[in-house]
Amino acid sequence: MTKTVLITGSSRGIGFAIAKKFAREGHRVVLNCAASAGELERARETLSQITPYVMAVQADVSDYAQAAGMFAKIGGAFGAADILVNNAGAAHFGLFQDMEPDQWDRLIKTNLYSVMNCCKAALPAMIRRKGGCVVNISSIWGAAGASCEAVYAAAKGGVDTFTRSLAKELGPCGVRVNAIACGAVETGMNKRLSAEEKSDFERNLPLERFGTPEEIAELAYFLASDAASYVTGQVIRADGGYI
Repeated sequence: MTKTVLITGSSRGIGFAIAKKFAREGHRVVLNCAASAGELERARETLSQITPYVMAVQADVSDYAQAAGMFAKIGGAFGAADILVNNAGAAHFGLFQDMEPDQWDRLIKTNLYSVMNCCKAALPAMIRRKGGCVVNISSIWGAAGASCEAVYAAAKGGVDTFTRSLAKELGPCGVRVNAIACGAVETGMNKRLSAEEKSDFERNLPLERFGTPEEIAELAYFLASDAASYVTGQVIRADGGYI
């Protein structure tokens, strides 16, 4: 059955790979990003070669009003979202004592508030229909902690706990909520690593390589599909065996 799928932060990287997977499977796809209008339009044009049922909405989902406005636009075009993939996020690498409160605020809002904002906007329609699915893109650092990424890790830890808690609330309504805790994936977030640093990291991975956005997309699609109809409240690691 064709469904409407919103993927936040989907103009590139993991989000775009997830959007492409759903488009190829015949679903209506909504792309989103906060600031890169040109990149978002290029992503929409690429997906429009796969399916005519694609739209792009520029909105900063860390802001509740913008997130709610985006859902209103989606409802007018495609109907209420059946599947929500919360992928929007941002990282910061540096010592905690060198960070300023406005940087904490940005990271918490972008990585955690964005998930809450979009769930708040998406859930009423899912609950009325007694069906729907949320997939949150998290990080292994949310469970393990990460030196020089303390606030990012704290935000992702919040996403993990929110995922488990919301799944318990919404199970009786037929709405499933899961998360993917990503390890090292070939995206722009890891461009800061030198070739030597990347090679050192890979040597510590049992699979000896970084993951790809497409591999995360396959897992996200599975969690949103009927094949995972008895899976909820889970934070599934996709980290090449690192943890």
